[in-house]
This record gives sequence, C-alpha cells and structure tokens, in this order.
Amino acid sequence: MAKREVDIVIISDVHLGTYGCHAKELLKYLKSIKPKMLILNGDIIDIWQFSKSYWPEAHMKVVRRILKFVTEGIPVYYLTGNHDEMLRKFTDFDLGTFQLLNKIVLNIDGKKAWIFHGDVFDVTMQHSKWLAKLGAVGYDTLILINSFTNWLLTAMGRQKMSFSQKVKAKFKDAVKFINAFEQTAADLAVQKEYSYVICGHIHHAEIREVQSTEGTGSVLYLNSGDWVESLTSLEYHNKEWKIFTYTPEAFHTDNDEEDLTDAEDLDAKLDVNKLLERFRQEAE
Repeated sequence: MAKREVDIVIISDVHLGTYGCHAKELLKYLKSIKPKMLILNGDIIDIWQFSKSYWPEAHMKVVRRILKFVTEGIPVYYLTGNHDEMLRKFTDFDLGTFQLLNKIVLNIDGKKAWIFHGDVFDVTMQHSKWLAKLGAVGYDTLILINSFTNWLLTAMGRQKMSFSQKVKAKFKDAVKFINAFEQTAADLAVQKEYSYVICGHIHHAEIREVQSTEGTGSVLYLNSGDWVESLTSLEYHNKEWKIFTYTPEAFHTDNDEEDLTDAEDLDAKLDVNKLLERFRQEAE
C-alpha cells in the first residue's frame, strides 16, 4: 500500500507507558505516512507514570516506527514536555537525524514557526508540580475506567463516550484555560514576529488565527491535540496546514509482518532497548 506523502507531521501528548495511550492507532497512522520531517512535540513517553510493568508491545512498536524514520534519514525532532521533562537533561542530544530539544524555530516556506510543548504557560506545572502529577494519575485512572466502559458499550452495540471530555465540558474554567493558553502563546509569538506558534500540552487540536491582546498583529496558532482521546496530529503539505483525525474506518489492516522487518532492520542499526534503558535509569 502506497504511503501518503506529507511535508511535516507534528504529534504530541502520546503518553506512551500509560493505559490511556492509543498506541495501536498511532502505529497504523505512522505506517500510513511518508513525512519529510517528523516533530514530536512533548509528552511522547510519559515518564511521570512510567512503569516497567506496563509497557505493551504496541508501545515499543511506536518507538521502533519513529526510529525507523531516523534510519531512513528523515529529520525527527523530539521536543520535551512536562511528562517527559526528565529528558531535558539530554537537551541537544542527537543520533543521526534525531535531535532532542526543548523548542525549535523553523523556516517553513519563508515563514518562521515557533514550536514548543507549552507547559511553560501552565501555572499548576510551575508552582505545584506534585498537584499536577496527582492530577495526571487521576486522569489516567479516568481513562482506564472509560476504556472498560466503552468496551461494554461496544459489546451492547451502543455509542462510545468520553468521560474526561464530558467533565471538561461541564466546567467553564476548562474553556477559559484553553483560551488563555492560546492567547498567551499568540501574544508572545506576535512579539517575536513569528508567523506560526505550534504547541501541544492541552489535548485540544486547533488551527486558528489569533489577534494579539494589544492589537499589534496576529499569528496562526496551531495545536496538535493528543493520542489519548482526540487521536489527532498536525500535517503540513503543499503550503497548507490541516488537522488529521484518526478514524478506525480509514485503517482496516495492520501489517505485523512489516513490524518484524522493521525490528530486524533496527536491531542491526541501533540497540533500541539500551537507548530506552538509559532514559529509564535517569527517570528513577
């Protein structure tokens, strides 16, 4: 099956190593594309909740697929987030076409793009990290309960539901937080004279023009969403941005044989387990 060519793909908030992560769906998506550049915009591996007892094969396959892009010479930028902040001590680490950074500025067809995770705007993260981590555990528990509930609903032929999205919808503060996040990012980007500001963190995919608070200009704000609930990414191709949303109907098959070939190819070029173990040791 021919892969879909994309100039730039940006994903964030995958949370590998947690029950809420939709690794199988992400793997199918990554297999379907041929990007010229891949940007991982934070919270890809959830080191906050990382457990050696929960690291399914599908999660490893996602890592292998990403590293396969590296072995193919595709630039892969891993920008750190709050859930993988332990990796910040490895900032500027590079391996072939793979680079680990906190943020990046790219020239995209003559326009400057400022790309970073976005947790720097989160007051809870900056001042009450323990509270943020507690909230993350609660969120993952909610996702786990939601997964079981949806399994029952599917078995009964009923439509799936999202607990956390319903919770967010009940609270106006959640909407205010998203709006404030987007406005803050836009204001700073306008000051720095960027054309695009691209974030993750808030699990809310978006592409929209945002005016600065002072009315001095505007910027295109983009957010890649997440692979816990929304299952979205940002794609740039032929000078246009769009939000990609995963749907099961569009991905009927999964080639396990291709996974085995990938694993053999990577093992010959890179010891993936040693690389992951190095990061694990730093996290403990």
